[in-house]
Amino acid sequence: MFKTLKYIVAAALVMSGAVAVSAQNALPDAAAEIVGRYQLGSGDQIRVTVYGEEDLSGEFELDGTGTIAMPLIGAVSIGNRNLTDAEQLITVQLADGFLVNPRVSIEVLNYRPFYILGEVKEPGSYPYVSGMTVLNAIALASGFTYRASENKIEVTRRVNGEEQKIRIALTAAVLPGDILRVPERFF
Repeated sequence: MFKTLKYIVAAALVMSGAVAVSAQNALPDAAAEIVGRYQLGSGDQIRVTVYGEEDLSGEFELDGTGTIAMPLIGAVSIGNRNLTDAEQLITVQLADGFLVNPRVSIEVLNYRPFYILGEVKEPGSYPYVSGMTVLNAIALASGFTYRASENKIEVTRRVNGEEQKIRIALTAAVLPGDILRVPERFF
């Protein structure tokens, strides 16, 4: 009980900004590289704004293949692209015979969820919140079970299109789509 309360209080302090956490320092170089350049993926909800063209603007959810269906240009595959690259792709397709000098902006409305498995009290899927750490994720899952190995947490995430498993610290950043696994301790 005390351990769970300790993690919930710590998570609340971190999320409120009362405690500064250096999440990027806890990540390997490959993972830290993608923290600053968010890549769109299946389940993300975005708003595409085509300036001066309200009929072409709207809210979209990336399907399982990372594709959205836009008016005029149809299916656009923007999965595994950062926001700037996705904006440029849509701009190029709209400029190809449809609009003269289109200006496109994309913003993420809702990030895809992350998942937490293993020795937590309530494993499952949770909505991502910007700036989330592993400790915050554990708190959302109601804390560790008494069998949890608290210092051997592993994350499975996509890095440059490839799935990688990385051991991660409690202060490390959680990204949308991450799968956190808390193993059982052996003793």
